[in-house]
Amino acid sequence: MGRIGLTEILIIVGVVLLLFGGKKIPELMKGLGSGIKEFKNAAKDDGQPVAKKEDQESK
Repeated sequence: MGRIGLTEILIIVGVVLLLFGGKKIPELMKGLGSGIKEFKNAAKDDGQPVAKKEDQESK
């Protein structure tokens, strides 16, 4: 138990297609992508001091 093989990936993709259908998949991926993008931006901004964040928001 460790690595995910091709068979497991195909099973997961098949289950997702059965549950959500072909039309919903692009919408789900778009939402997932935007969520990941927001998370990365928040993690990048987290290293800044609070005073700098407030100054940038007011501009």
